[in-house]
Amino acid sequence: MRNVIYGINLTADGCCDHTKGNANEEVHEYFTDLMHDVDLLVYGRKTYELMVPYWPEVAKNHGNTTIIRGNLGDEILKLKQQPGKKISIGGVDLPSQLIALDLVDEFYFVIHPVLAGKGRRLLEDTSLPDQLNLKLVSSKIFKSGYVALHYLKDWNKE
Repeated sequence: MRNVIYGINLTADGCCDHTKGNANEEVHEYFTDLMHDVDLLVYGRKTYELMVPYWPEVAKNHGNTTIIRGNLGDEILKLKQQPGKKISIGGVDLPSQLIALDLVDEFYFVIHPVLAGKGRRLLEDTSLPDQLNLKLVSSKIFKSGYVALHYLKDWNKE
């Protein structure tokens, strides 16, 4: 079964609006390294349009990665049933739907040393059927003060 992973940048107060953080070279490198084992990237419309300028470089360096966009909850479920490596989802709306459907297996949060004070929050417009427990499997503190957290869904607490 494939793993569905979700990675996002958040400010220290939980804002996920891409205009509120201050991504730097360390953060870009972290997510680039994370994508090396990904077979499929799935983005909603907004994130897809944000990423388009960077994709020619991604395609050159990750020739086996497929990039698609769309509202694909049912398609992700089908893809999970096929053997393979990883599916990465990005953005907020589409991942929130997949998290609510309990289809996300891994979470990568990069916390920026910024307090935004306002802006969109992850799962802001999403109602989870139950609390989703996560298990921290690794963390990394960047020289610039950013913190990367890698969680797995905690199957033992369900």
